Amino acid sequence: MDLKNKRVVVLGMGRTGIATAKFLGSKKAQVVVTDEKSVNAWGEGFKSIAREKWLQVANYDAEILDGASMVVPSPGVPPHNALLIEAQKRNIQIVGEIELAYSFLNAPLIAVTGTNGKTTTTTLVGQILKQANKKIFIGGNIGIPLIEYAQRLPQADFVVAEISSFQLQWVEKFHPFISVLLNMTNDHTDYHGSFAEYVRIKTKIFAEQTAKDITIINADDPAQRELIEKIRSKVVAFSSKRELREGIFVKGDQIIFKMQGFDEEIYPLKMIKLPGWHNVENVMAAVVAARFCDADRQSIESCVSNFYGLSHRIEFVGEKKSIKFYDDSKGTNVGAVVRALETFSQPVILLLGGRDKDGDFETLKPMLSQKAKKIILFGEARERISSLIGKGVEKVIIPKMRDAIEVAYEKARPGDIVLLSPGCASFDEFRDYKERGEYFKRIVRGL
Repeated sequence: MDLKNKRVVVLGMGRTGIATAKFLGSKKAQVVVTDEKSVNAWGEGFKSIAREKWLQVANYDAEILDGASMVVPSPGVPPHNALLIEAQKRNIQIVGEIELAYSFLNAPLIAVTGTNGKTTTTTLVGQILKQANKKIFIGGNIGIPLIEYAQRLPQADFVVAEISSFQLQWVEKFHPFISVLLNMTNDHTDYHGSFAEYVRIKTKIFAEQTAKDITIINADDPAQRELIEKIRSKVVAFSSKRELREGIFVKGDQIIFKMQGFDEEIYPLKMIKLPGWHNVENVMAAVVAARFCDADRQSIESCVSNFYGLSHRIEFVGEKKSIKFYDDSKGTNVGAVVRALETFSQPVILLLGGRDKDGDFETLKPMLSQKAKKIILFGEARERISSLIGKGVEKVIIPKMRDAIEVAYEKARPGDIVLLSPGCASFDEFRDYKERGEYFKRIVRGL
């Protein structure tokens, strides 16, 4: 892709937008940047490029598109954004950051997507491959944006990237060597417009793959069963519920990997230290990806056995008066709440709320009646969630999360679990799910 002297507009000046601007500048493009926020709010990263001759800062209006040959929106800019709609009317090419980065990658790409489990699976794949002495870059929707790797291009055997539906919105030629689709439940309908559109965007991860590539899918996910006929690459399925003729599955207390071209491998289920069946699925997907990258069995088993999970993903925080507290702040959709509740056999007091993403909370009713002892609703979405989940379980409605934590502690009894799995975005009170999770930990430790 030749970018020299092209006028390229970058929408959004978060970390990804700033990294994209730097990359475009390094390719001799004339870069125009803008954001709905004022320049003073663009952060320290922008200062490193603010005086570059190739950079122009412009107002957030349609005039910025005059003479532009390309627009690169940051992932958080929704497709219904007025400037993107105007760009489409003018037939200006819209290119996503990962599409741009992919055009310059120099190593095979392993791309992981799904509603839940992306970060855990991406991280685990990367760690297994590192243990197998592969040179790895891990990033994308976690840590370092893919465009930063594309600018530096350090030598790597594989690039392992978490990819969100936001990032897949504007891809056309994006072509991973291995794509992983973990699961799909109703999420981000405020961004994509409908679950059907969300599914369509997610399936872009394998749309350009060929018979030489690998697609790893969840055989237990109803939303994926109809997709198999559309996949042109080699399909490898995983299942935690039934034996498969080919693929990877749980049988008794073992995980069995059975695949043409490989010797049958049996792994002990007890090697997985992460809680919940959803994490068994994440591990199986990671094992398949690693094996197709020539990771040896010893590296896989050693790495999985010593992998205890990530912060804010059903993370044990502490115990007070025989009451255990878990931080699942990363659980920002209804599907994640279900998976978190399924993890526990003890009575759960659930902290639920934040900023709504038009979540389908009504579908939680059966799980709440089965697993939840009490529900503490907080944040902007508290009243809407309350109306959707009905009266089957005792509820307390409180505006702020701090008060919600304290009330949960007051109502808990020895043996109970207090679980923060909010099912919502964090932006009503916090910068992101990480800040919310750290706040939860701090309040719990101070109880």
